[in-house]
Amino acid sequence: MTGPKQLVSGKWQADIQPGGRGGKRVRKSFKTKAEALAWERHVQAKVQAVPEWSPPKKDARLLSKLVELWFTHHGSGLRSGNDTNKRLLAMCAAMGNPRAETFTVDVFAEYRTKRLAAGITQNNMNREQSYLRAVFNELSRLGHWKGENPLKKLRAFKIQERELSYLTGAQITDLLAALRLSQNKHVTLASKVCLATGARWGESESLRATQVRNGIIQFVQTKSSKTRAVPITPALEKELLQHYKDHGEGERLFSTAQSAFREGVDRAKLVLPKGQLTHVLRHTFASHFMINGGNILALQKVLGHQSLTMTMRYAHLSPEHLQETRHLNPLASLGIA
Repeated sequence: MTGPKQLVSGKWQADIQPGGRGGKRVRKSFKTKAEALAWERHVQAKVQAVPEWSPPKKDARLLSKLVELWFTHHGSGLRSGNDTNKRLLAMCAAMGNPRAETFTVDVFAEYRTKRLAAGITQNNMNREQSYLRAVFNELSRLGHWKGENPLKKLRAFKIQERELSYLTGAQITDLLAALRLSQNKHVTLASKVCLATGARWGESESLRATQVRNGIIQFVQTKSSKTRAVPITPALEKELLQHYKDHGEGERLFSTAQSAFREGVDRAKLVLPKGQLTHVLRHTFASHFMINGGNILALQKVLGHQSLTMTMRYAHLSPEHLQETRHLNPLASLGIA
């Protein structure tokens, strides 16, 4: 063994025959001579301990090939799998589609920096990071990836929580009045379902008549893919069943009404935070539920949150929330305030 030699590129190449003269020759390049020497010693030590051992073969697969494997064996079965696959392949292309073995946290970090400079939000970058990390995790579970997850130790950005906007009683009245002026027959009642149950707009808009019975709406096409049942008043149930008889389309109670909702918001002159159009109805339900003395654990079940952390965003609206601060603070104990 003559030791590493420096290449024209400036890198150092380890060139050894761990099995002795006549054995298989193994080469690998490194940035420094020290790294090349350390690798040679590592290989020699392995061969001495286990003579049949040989260095792992290079993984020549491109990053996009890993994404394709993920989609074939897992992603294709997800509800949003096609959209996620397209996004992942676009990410691969933007990063130059590196070989799997050369894809490192530095490659993604550089890509992330460029995306942020182009105006992409930190929230979106966190989402892209989680998608790609999940690809490696799933392929590892399936036995298609043997190494460590390259993104395992990369921290996501800490996102400042936005204030959750909700409608007051007067605003709800104004909105419903504005929606009734719409030519769309479905928008008012679809909105009332959201306000009465905390449903997401898509869950309400896709309701089928069979999901409304015995004073309960059972939501099945949910974000978490888990069904949940929410009680409703007899009056709302009657209104829904009558609406189905008069305007139902196939099994569905409603047809598309989101554009009509947007127009109703404009007519009611409501100013909503960016990204909170129809979702303001869900926030309004949750906020009024807590304001009226609702239980936070019950709210978690109604909203279908897998983690209580998500539901706790509404806890401060409870009349009893942290009331002890009024009489347990030092000023109160001294009689100053």
